[in-house]
Amino acid sequence: MPALSVELLAATPAPPPITSAGDTQLGIAALAGIAVIVLLITRWKMHAFLALTIGSGVLGVVAGAPLAKAITSYTTGLGATVASTGVLIALGSILGKLLADSGGADQIVDTVLARTGERRLPWAMTLIAALIGLPLFFEVGIVLLIPVVLLVARRGNQSLMRVGIPALAGLSVMHGLVPPHPGPLAAVAAIHADLGTTLALGVLVAIPTVIIAGPLFGRIADRWVEATPPENLTPTRASDDLARRPGFVPTVCTMLLPVVLMLAKALVDVLVKNQGSLVYRVFDVIGTPLVALLAAVGLAMFTLARPAEFSKERISATVDRSLGPIAGIVLIVGAGGGFKQVLVDAGIGQMILNWSHGWHISPLLLAWLIALLIRVATGSATVATISAAGLVAPLATGMSTTHTALLVLAVGAGSLFFSHVNDAGFWLVKGYFGMDVPQTLKSWSVMETVISVVSIVFVLALSVVL
Repeated sequence: MPALSVELLAATPAPPPITSAGDTQLGIAALAGIAVIVLLITRWKMHAFLALTIGSGVLGVVAGAPLAKAITSYTTGLGATVASTGVLIALGSILGKLLADSGGADQIVDTVLARTGERRLPWAMTLIAALIGLPLFFEVGIVLLIPVVLLVARRGNQSLMRVGIPALAGLSVMHGLVPPHPGPLAAVAAIHADLGTTLALGVLVAIPTVIIAGPLFGRIADRWVEATPPENLTPTRASDDLARRPGFVPTVCTMLLPVVLMLAKALVDVLVKNQGSLVYRVFDVIGTPLVALLAAVGLAMFTLARPAEFSKERISATVDRSLGPIAGIVLIVGAGGGFKQVLVDAGIGQMILNWSHGWHISPLLLAWLIALLIRVATGSATVATISAAGLVAPLATGMSTTHTALLVLAVGAGSLFFSHVNDAGFWLVKGYFGMDVPQTLKSWSVMETVISVVSIVFVLALSVVL
């Protein structure tokens, strides 16, 4: 979320509660709202956007708020969330589509694998997934990487688990912990965290987490599961039909540009005390997520699309195709923001803050547990992130910039816990890897749990050190 928007949100006085209900009624309202969302998504297979919208109304009514006020809170939260994250999600989708269609992703894969021995293939797959996963949504990343995983397993005489788990871990960690993915972005907006600090600490937590859950756990999963991909799954790649592809160095530089700009802004904020200086003002602009991602998209049109000999019409068509699939994601994120706002305006967030004082539990651990429960119940990491962020946002009151960022990461860590049969990602991995349900639980589901537990351990460790 752009720094200016965070400052404006932080400076805006909190609206009066939409209800004066007691803690018991508020607690029942929160449980009722979440229960309705869970049932609609899991039992009736309702789209998460509709489920969150209906659940927000139920929450407001049970809390004793006039329905009109609950609707106003919901639409206010939805609008604020879409305004802060919608454009960023769109830019990330455009960047990811250009990376995939131009063959830039394939260029990264081929270059890394060409310089990697057989013993280091799992580590190479982790690096590839992390690089490609920066601008891509998780489901898109899986579809893009599966052909690579299958080809590497065949050419390198490697088991599917040894190279597949590291790739999945790299994608999943980026999806849950590192902006500009929708979940972390929405949590940054809800908790009013500094995005640059969150990004820096997210990368710091992601590196050891992906090593443990990827190459290291992949060895264990290889002993538990012997996966054989379906015979009719023929690997195809975007660049197979292209005469030319972009170079490795320009592709990597383009992918890392927004990360570098946002991290540079966070560093300047710490080192440069004079906010009126030219350096501070320049980085305050170019380091905002909107400008950083827009710069990367503009650069990608020259470093990715042009070398692939894309015409202006094809570039325009590629951008157009990238925007359609994210409509549902933007609406889910927005509805989550609306649900969050109803929680906040009803006073439920403050209630949790009051209760937590007597629980003697770390706010970071509490945030992780809340996100974990919603994730296991709904199967959606994004829904878990934005719902939990709304519930624990009051816990950030009085926290330092660093600990507020760690609160975002704690929520993200909890949202990755134990993917199972109510998660679309579970079935996607099962189908592509040719596994049955028990095998998928022993590999993919356990890997997600390892990511969640390891990352919260590192988050808690950083909270002690920083």
